[in-house]
Amino acid sequence: MRAAYASSLQPDAPLSGLTVGDLPFSAPEGWVPVQVRASSLNHHDIWSLRGVGLPADRLPMILGCDAAGVDPDGNEVVLHPVVEDKADPRGYSLLSERHPGTLAEQVAVPRENLIPKPAGVSFVEAACLPTAWLTAYHMLVSRGRVADASAILVQGAGGGVATAAVALGVALGKRVYATSREQWKRDKITALGATAVEPGARLPERVDVVVESVGSPTFDHSMKCSAPGARIVVCGATAGHKAEIDLRRVFAMQLEILGSSMGTAAELAELLELCASGKVKPVIDSTHAFSAIDEAFARLASGEVFGKVAITH
Repeated sequence: MRAAYASSLQPDAPLSGLTVGDLPFSAPEGWVPVQVRASSLNHHDIWSLRGVGLPADRLPMILGCDAAGVDPDGNEVVLHPVVEDKADPRGYSLLSERHPGTLAEQVAVPRENLIPKPAGVSFVEAACLPTAWLTAYHMLVSRGRVADASAILVQGAGGGVATAAVALGVALGKRVYATSREQWKRDKITALGATAVEPGARLPERVDVVVESVGSPTFDHSMKCSAPGARIVVCGATAGHKAEIDLRRVFAMQLEILGSSMGTAAELAELLELCASGKVKPVIDSTHAFSAIDEAFARLASGEVFGKVAITH
């Protein structure tokens, strides 16, 4: 079958390790094969090409965490990409880490990882949800307890998770502030219904939840913008993982600093229903045919994206 896979690991030139070609398909016993209709890219795919979380002895590895497609019974489904993995310190791995990913004609997953796709959500829209959007939903709803919040701050909007958090926060009826260094991204944040500010800018109010994926450059700002009892939810550290924390502010303001990663299959089903209701739609930067997947990876790697880079199969 045709697939996009990591054929070599190149820390300094990750896209040079990307290959599109034919690989055999197989499904572990008890797993279900799915014909992929659409998929989407994540920075996880580029990190994999760098060799982060993907050792050389697992090559060639089909990339991709996200997909929507059709199961053997003709059901339209969305794939939850989290697979139980007792050998991993997290207790799980994602598709494309230990098991082949979604950037192929077919992918196999455990049956419990198949979520029905609502009729009101397209294959492309559905394929944008399982990693970045699910992560944002889990950060806001489960970890951040956004139901108890009035205002949220999203650091570094533009990428998949942060942009999803902006759109979801607005859809959930919260006042949303989001930072970005670039004016054109701030304009897009405003179009989503949020208040866009420059990094480090003073907000008109303190917030109850902070979505933090940038790391050390923004973490002090996240803390200073937090209201008493606020939750700072961290899912990544794209610009530096060693943040300096003033513990006096943590205890004086009774802040919660919470780690967050991915989300559950049940949360993915909730997210799909939220999208099917029309309250929110995935923000898609661009859509590419599988035959142009090299261009899709180059688009993602450019850093000039706002939302998801989607693939049609």
